[in-house]
Amino acid sequence: MFGLFKKKSEIEKLNEQYQKMMSEAHQLSQKDRKAADMKTAEAEEILKKIDALKAKEA
Repeated sequence: MFGLFKKKSEIEKLNEQYQKMMSEAHQLSQKDRKAADMKTAEAEEILKKIDALKAKEA
């Protein structure tokens, strides 16, 4: 309950975006492989941003 109004960090926001895109890519992979590959590439770019932010913190 104490974390109810806690703001999300940039890493948490990007991680949620990454998870959502990977889920969408999985769903697309059953219908349109090219679109799934594009969505996966976008998700990989977000993952690179996450890694860069984690490197800054360390």
